[in-house]
Amino acid sequence: MAWIEKQTAPNGSRLAKALTYTKNQKSYMLTYLEDGHCSLSNNLSENAIRPLTVGRRNWLFCDTTDGADASMMVYSLLETARANGLNPLKYLEYLLAARPNADMSDEELENLAPWSVTVQEQCINKALE
Repeated sequence: MAWIEKQTAPNGSRLAKALTYTKNQKSYMLTYLEDGHCSLSNNLSENAIRPLTVGRRNWLFCDTTDGADASMMVYSLLETARANGLNPLKYLEYLLAARPNADMSDEELENLAPWSVTVQEQCINKALE
């Protein structure tokens, strides 16, 4: 950082903008030197949001509000399954076989939730074990 502090560049130049940006980010960059747990790569973060960014592109093709709502529900189901360590395809197959409906009691619906013991046994993602 000492080297950057000594540098000068003509006002308005690309180098001046780069130096100003770097100086303004000093406190954030020093975090990497102070904490060895910080990763220099943001690949894990980017991979975590990839399904949403792909989905965002697909959502452009939802012609109706009902279609967008249906897509949102399916994405929510799959991401909730994934967040609970389930294989999303197995969980979706499990739900389609169980055919949840509005006539089911809260207890019956709770038994279909991704955190349910029965669902965990049937749909666990073997890759995570």
